[in-house]
Parts: sequence; C-alpha cells; structure tokens
Amino acid sequence: MHKTLIVTNDFPPRPGGIQAFLHNMALRLDPSDIVVYASTWKRGREGTEATAAFDAEQPFTVVRDRTTMLLPTPRVTRRAVELLREHGCTSVWFGAAAPLGLMGPALRRAGATRLVATTHGHEAGWAQLPAARQLLRRIGEGTDTFTYLGEYTRSRIASALTPAAAARMVQLPPGVDEKTFHPGSGGDAVRARLGLTDRPVVVCVSRLVPRKGQDTLIEAMPAILRKVPDAVLLVVGGGPYEADLRKLAVATGVSGSVRFTGAVPWAELPAHYGAGDVFAMPCRTRRGGLDVEGLGIVYLEASATGLPVVAGDSGGAPDAVLDGETGWVVRGGSPEEAAERVVTLLGDGELRARMGERGRAWVEEKWRWDLLAERLKELL
Repeated sequence: MHKTLIVTNDFPPRPGGIQAFLHNMALRLDPSDIVVYASTWKRGREGTEATAAFDAEQPFTVVRDRTTMLLPTPRVTRRAVELLREHGCTSVWFGAAAPLGLMGPALRRAGATRLVATTHGHEAGWAQLPAARQLLRRIGEGTDTFTYLGEYTRSRIASALTPAAAARMVQLPPGVDEKTFHPGSGGDAVRARLGLTDRPVVVCVSRLVPRKGQDTLIEAMPAILRKVPDAVLLVVGGGPYEADLRKLAVATGVSGSVRFTGAVPWAELPAHYGAGDVFAMPCRTRRGGLDVEGLGIVYLEASATGLPVVAGDSGGAPDAVLDGETGWVVRGGSPEEAAERVVTLLGDGELRARMGERGRAWVEEKWRWDLLAERLKELL
C-alpha cells in the first residue's frame, strides 16, 4: 500500500496560513495512507493539552516531536527515517521545503521513492541570500519536485535551483473551502453585534503585522471618511502590531471609525468576512524583499464570500486577484491609492456585486480544495 509521511513544522493547533494549508490538504487524503510528523505547538500544560486534543480529533496518525521547532537535525532526521520504515511509507511531503527538505537524501536512502517539497513566501526570501540559496539548491537536488504558490514565488525560487530542478517545479497553492466561505455566512449578525448594521464596512482579516498593511488602511481613513462619512474599518485578527495600530488610529483622528476585534476563532471567520462590504489588505514588501506576501489566501476567502477585494502588490498577492474583475491591486503602502479604490467600491453597489460574483465564480473554478488535493495526490 502506498503511504505518505508528511514532515512539517507547521501544523495546527499552531495558528497560521501554512498550518491551515497543510491540514486542509491532509484532510483530503486517505487517512489510512498518511502519517504526520510535526513539532509540538508550545511548551507547558496549555500547549500540551491543546496539541493532544487536536491530534485526537484527526482521522490520521499524528506523531509529535518534543521540540517546538522542527529542524533537520541528525536526531530529527533519524526519527523521520524511523517513522518512514515503521509505517511503510514510500513518499514524503515536506510541508515547507526550507529547511526540512535537507532530510531528503536520508529518507531516500531509507526507502522513499517520491519526495515532494512545498515552498511558501519565505523560500523566495531565502533565494536572495547567498548561503540560503545554496541550501535551496541542495534541497532541490535532493527532492523530486518543488511546489510553488504562484508566478512571483516560482520565478525567485527557480533562480536558486539547477535548471533541472527548476523544470520540475509544479504549482500547488492553498485552496478555499467554498462551502464554508460563501455569501450569507453570518455577516449580518456580526454587524449587529458590533453596532455596524447601517454603516459601510471595510473589513481586513489577517494577522496584525506590518507587512499586511492595516496601517495603510488606517492612514487612508481620513480620505475615505471625507467621501463616505459613516464608513468604518473593521480590523479582524490579533498580532504583535495591534498596539501600534491602535495608537495610529488615535493619532490619525479616526479611532471612532476603526474597530479591532482581536483574534477570532476560525469557525467565526466566515461571518467576519461577511460583515464587510469591501475587503482590503494593501500588503507591502519589507526588509529588502525578505518579508513578502507569498500569495494571500485571505483575498480568495473574501472573494468566495462575495466581496470585492483591494490587494497590495507584495510578492504573490496579485496572483490572488483578477485585477479589474474581482477587485484591484494597489501599491502597498499607498494610502492614497487604497482610499481611492475603497471609496469607488463603497459608492457603487452594482460594481461591488459584479466583482463579488466574479470572485466567487473564480474560486469555484480554480481554487477549491478538492481540485488542489487531486494535484497533490498525483505528485505523491
């Protein structure tokens, strides 16, 4: 029987986009044919209990390493080899190519016949650093294929690989559960609870970190309010940038028109998307290209919910938008451009509906999890 060992540092209950990507894919594979080898979420009783409870709910086997950061050390590599042999796995899927893919040759010698390594945004950053480029090149030679999110990440990662390894790259982006994210997902109830029923709402769902561009939206609010006085910015999510964003809202004089929800349980996210009239996240590239958006699954989740989107131009974010059809791409870090596009959408209900419908149809055509899981099965 063909079985796959998934080796990943990124797996729930640890939160994050890569974690959700890996979990959603794993759920769409035959549970009897996969074994997951992952790090522990965090130390302490709370982390241990949350991890154990999550693992017990999964239909497949999850083996946790004692460390909270899975790295390709000799000990971790030996454990991966033991699991491969113990469970009779013949293929390996590295949840993130860098750096876990460095274990590829050892797993090949242990009997793996197929090695697939998935890349995200951070590998595009690695490709810009000389030492990291060499590691990527080694990983590319030691695996059968790299997967990539979109053209931006493909072109940058391919530049670090040998021509043969670059030719073996295959696109495998995260998907969207169109049955979970859909129009009518409960947004009216969220609006009512927050006292926003009769106000135009610009919603941003994301971790609160500088790259995502929530600060750009706050800086855009004075221009938006001049044209749409009752508009409100709904900032959904938690993160280390929250305190700075709250101070910025006060300093900009728009704190009365900006609402912060804090972290929201995953099950409530669809309703929070649905609370918006427009979705906006004008992300930007930082640190000389090392801090970059790999794709931006939030844009696709918003499209599935029926919202037009305003995206930034960082990295692969434009790959998640049909510019002029499902929304617009603006320069990351430009409050003026963000404000202009948001005002246009808030003022034109027919345009919002048309872009939202096109976005929903695009997700159903190209971005469903079941379609992408079939691609992964073929690779493995």
